[in-house]
Amino acid sequence: MPVAVVTDSSAYLPPELVPAYRLTVVPLTVVLNGVEGLEGVEILPSDAIRALSARRVAVSTSRPSPEQFVRPYRELLDAGADGVVSVHLSAGLSGTVEAAELAAAQFGDRVRVVDSRSCGMGLGFPALAAARAAAEGADLAGVRAAAVDTVGRTTIFFYVDTLEFLRRGGRINAAEALLGTALSVKPILHMPNGGIVLRDKVRTASRGVARLVELAVEAAGDAPVDLAVHHLAAPHRAEQLLAALTTRLGDRLHETYVSEAGAAVAAHAGPGLACVVIHRRS
Repeated sequence: MPVAVVTDSSAYLPPELVPAYRLTVVPLTVVLNGVEGLEGVEILPSDAIRALSARRVAVSTSRPSPEQFVRPYRELLDAGADGVVSVHLSAGLSGTVEAAELAAAQFGDRVRVVDSRSCGMGLGFPALAAARAAAEGADLAGVRAAAVDTVGRTTIFFYVDTLEFLRRGGRINAAEALLGTALSVKPILHMPNGGIVLRDKVRTASRGVARLVELAVEAAGDAPVDLAVHHLAAPHRAEQLLAALTTRLGDRLHETYVSEAGAAVAAHAGPGLACVVIHRRS
């Protein structure tokens, strides 16, 4: 049986890709006013956005427990998988990688964990690459290598209407949040080393979308690329990004994916998020 690939719900893969690539997805936990629920199963993006709009409602997230990884690892190995490669949300944002590594330790060298150093399809593209390698018969080391290689060729940029939610969740510091709110500046962020860093500042949402396009084209260079676009309660921004990047990248653009980010990102980014992920093909 091929090597199995596990990821987590923060990849925000279009739902049809999960069975098509035989992926196993472990959900993160979102906490709305003290009540826990599994992302994408019990709590949807709209639930988190409604809660954020009600200022007295606390919204937070928590990593899966190691046992939430132990169960699928054991089931996949017992079903005959040659091994498991588990690709996850950046360790700079969450303890998900640590939980997966604690679980993997129970299975010796049969389970390998990869830190995507990203989120959304910044995680999804490495997971898909691993799944493709597994389907083509690669061994455990080869499947892991496919994921790691794709991590190095994937770039994420995102726009948020305010840095306040990221500050509340501890994903950026107060000084960066102040920079993002001064004079109504709109922030554009990226994740060069697995943590969220302020990349640019613009004055309006429309300029933010335009700047995302410019940065994505710059990141693509001359390579053939795959593209993912995410949004949070802002489908029009996703449509603008996709249309502009389809025009700018032309025949260098191969696979394109559009999906709404989930409740875990909503808790920290807030409504209005627009995100582009560029995967440079080898």
